[in-house]
Amino acid sequence: MTASFTFDIFSSLDGYSNSTSFGGYFGKQGPEFLEHRLGQFSEPQRLILGANTFRGMAGMLASVAEHPEVLDPWVTRMWNLPTTVVSNTLDETLDWPDATILNGDPVEAIARLKKESDVPLRSHGSLTLNRALLAAGLVDRIQVTVFPVVTGQSGLGRIFEDAADLDLELIETHTLDNHTQELIYRPTLTH
Repeated sequence: MTASFTFDIFSSLDGYSNSTSFGGYFGKQGPEFLEHRLGQFSEPQRLILGANTFRGMAGMLASVAEHPEVLDPWVTRMWNLPTTVVSNTLDETLDWPDATILNGDPVEAIARLKKESDVPLRSHGSLTLNRALLAAGLVDRIQVTVFPVVTGQSGLGRIFEDAADLDLELIETHTLDNHTQELIYRPTLTH
């Protein structure tokens, strides 16, 4: 049996994963959102990260290591998940509690991991990695959490820039805190 793979990403309404003007969660997190995320990350799964996202998250988490109470509970849970970092440039796990580095071709590595894993796989962020996996048909679900902001001047990381052409089937939706939309799609390559 093949493990499912979810590409999990936060987005502004105009399709950016980050912004220089808005803080974390684009400044729109609320109690329903935080509780919903904790529930998602409480289920058994393996986190998959690309090197750039891993470096950024490890740096952020290391900065609060002495005061873990400032972390949202779902982030603490994510940090403690078994994590595979797909990278040919990293040789250390940067104090991430349960991380391993997987070298080689990312598409081949994830295809192999999907066959071997006994738990679902989830990648948060990691745009370059996930674009390659989408093009290879290895992503089973795209989970986009759309925060109600437009980041036309300050947006960073256009999520689907240069991605493969995909047909999306909407399979689940959630409205959180009366303003944030979580949309879960099943992607199919169009070629």
